[in-house]
Amino acid sequence: MIPNEVYDHTLLTFLDPVRAYLDDPTVAEIMINGPKEIFIERFGKIERTPAQFASRDALMSAVRNIAQFVGRPIGPFHSILEGRLPDGSRVEAILPPASPDGPHLAIRRFSKEKLTVNKLVEIGSLTPSASALLATLVAGKQNLIVAGGTGSGKTSLLNALSSFIPREDRVVVIEDARELQLQQEHVVQLEARPADSRGRGAVSIRDLFKATLRMRPDRVVVGEIRSGEALELIQAMTSGHGGCMSTVHATYPSDTLNRLETMAMMSNVELPLFALRAQIGSAIDVVVQTSRLKDGSRCVTHITEVVGVHPEHGYQLADLYVRKVHGEDARGKVISELVPTGTLPTCHEYLSTMGYALPEEMYAARKAKQAS
Repeated sequence: MIPNEVYDHTLLTFLDPVRAYLDDPTVAEIMINGPKEIFIERFGKIERTPAQFASRDALMSAVRNIAQFVGRPIGPFHSILEGRLPDGSRVEAILPPASPDGPHLAIRRFSKEKLTVNKLVEIGSLTPSASALLATLVAGKQNLIVAGGTGSGKTSLLNALSSFIPREDRVVVIEDARELQLQQEHVVQLEARPADSRGRGAVSIRDLFKATLRMRPDRVVVGEIRSGEALELIQAMTSGHGGCMSTVHATYPSDTLNRLETMAMMSNVELPLFALRAQIGSAIDVVVQTSRLKDGSRCVTHITEVVGVHPEHGYQLADLYVRKVHGEDARGKVISELVPTGTLPTCHEYLSTMGYALPEEMYAARKAKQAS
């Protein structure tokens, strides 16, 4: 068994052309489009760098070293590599023959400094009022989906929201590649694995999910829903496992539920469409929508309650908070604010009986809405 510190040194040697960007805390993503084209994302903006690998073989050597570190096969029959570097950065590589022009590698970096809810409020991604609502929803074991596009801050927000989970809860985390760093004491981290070069040893998210439900979890957190495991999560949410959380790639809250519906259909369980929609409408309590604005800033744009399902009109949603954009300042920074809509969540009476209160700003907005 080769010690991790040896791999650390070896990997950094192979990745020397991008070492400066790996060490730069302002770089969020490194995108390697072959040996001679390397781009980075910094402060939400993408820029090309002068960095280059010596050759295509040099880049392939780096990818092979990463694959060896994460213990995952690559080759003609395994053209996609998912994993993480020793510092926790997420790696996605696509290799020939899936990428005819050569290997492509994306490294998503995560700040070594944990992004807290207070920090999100400080940078304007959240408001004190909205964060207070989310704290109440999480502590009150409402089921949350954090949705957004690529690079919109879903994982960072989910990490931050985990701070609202009561310390005594047992949390089981399921991921394809470990990214979440929950801020709890009693956390069980599980990671899916693909089959080896001989097709053995595959462990899917769905496999882990089924096993998890027998491990006495108070809450289940799935790093990202991508396929048929959506149905398992939905069924867990409707069978007494409250306080579940996950992330989904979607642009708007309504898209989130439609995507969950589509992914649930990828399972091998056949359900009538209305029955499936009824389960989704009952399982998901709140969608927290994230987005990257025009200036590159990442923020929460909607906190939306799933009220239910109408047989003719589909999912019934109610926005609790919505981000209003007022324009740009002289430097091109988007001026916006996340404001309460005046709608109270239908669960507010239940939360009240559990000892949790909604932010006063929500009641003030409701009063203003009724008066108008």
